[in-house]
Amino acid sequence: MTTFDLDRPRVERAKVAVAATFATNGLALGGWLARAPAVRDALHLSAAGFGLLLLCLSVAAILSIPAAGPIVQRFGPARTILLASSSMAVGLAGLGTGTLTGTTPIAVAGLILIGAGNSCWDVSMNVEGADVERRLGRTIMPRFHAGFSLGTVLGAGVSALAAASGLPIWAQLYLTATLTAAVTFPTVRRFLPHTPPPADVSRPVSVGQAWREPRTILIGLIMLGFGFAEGTANDWLAISLVDGYHASETIGAIAYGTFVTAMTLSRLFGGAAIERWGRVPVLRATVASGVLGLLAVAAGVGVPLALLGGVLWGVGASLGFPVGMSAAADDPMRAAIRVSVAGSIGYGAFLAGPPLIGVLAQHFGVLHAILCVLAALTLGLLASGAAKPLPQP
Repeated sequence: MTTFDLDRPRVERAKVAVAATFATNGLALGGWLARAPAVRDALHLSAAGFGLLLLCLSVAAILSIPAAGPIVQRFGPARTILLASSSMAVGLAGLGTGTLTGTTPIAVAGLILIGAGNSCWDVSMNVEGADVERRLGRTIMPRFHAGFSLGTVLGAGVSALAAASGLPIWAQLYLTATLTAAVTFPTVRRFLPHTPPPADVSRPVSVGQAWREPRTILIGLIMLGFGFAEGTANDWLAISLVDGYHASETIGAIAYGTFVTAMTLSRLFGGAAIERWGRVPVLRATVASGVLGLLAVAAGVGVPLALLGGVLWGVGASLGFPVGMSAAADDPMRAAIRVSVAGSIGYGAFLAGPPLIGVLAQHFGVLHAILCVLAALTLGLLASGAAKPLPQP
């Protein structure tokens, strides 16, 4: 990885800002995903109905992410995140209102805003993170994603305390929305300056061209496979403990917390592993961990084994997305568009996952339903060779 001759202190400040932005995004999502059972119960939904509710979030994310690349390329990551975080804050408040009143359409509207905002936020912070990574000359993208995981760990911890203390889910959502806006707005001011392409210069690559690049598509499939593994745990691990093991909501939140804690630690140390052994071997090793963890959770033997499975599952799902984002952004002139295209494929996991798991859980039980993650991990394994870095000029 090449180090560029830039203002080093400015890049270091941007690194801290990017990490904080990832963490805030994780908190905004993890603050309610760990209490998914409470959202489901407040809206009086079945497992299949809750899966369809999550589908609204995923559809909004999928439809929004293709536009994120051109927007980031034109206006820069900082401005895009300002708009995206505002959408998420309003969406969280809307979801809170839906659970407060028991009104599903309001919750749906909130989830649409959350999904759309999160897609643009995700592309923006990954493009900025990849830029910082290139300028520093070392592998730090997994650590940025560890910041996201730290945010979800914090969100899971807050959720467990809120559930144990009886704090209503709507109150937690309102507080999360306020915190999201309060932290994000000043943080993005420390991003690296953005220079939009000159009006008389054609774009280095178009969205259509990126969709015809085999490497970009394969990177998207890596993110699809690992994203399905991550997203399934985000949406269904807590419910797996509550419904499959008849555990309390607090235990469900703790199980989700073990998963995201393992993801966080794996991402913190993943950069060193990648620099020593390379992207492809490390990705393939994490698949094995994910398979073991998934089988431990689905076995139905007991809560301790399921919690251990959550740890292994977290390690297995940890590096697919950050490695995919770095690989898609290897060429800085094409980073925004390629990240958005690969991300569009990757987010397909969040489109297909919730309704698929929900329908399967309705007929076969949630512990059997989550076994379809095995196919997703196999896909990530088969496509992993595309993550090999591009030669640097």
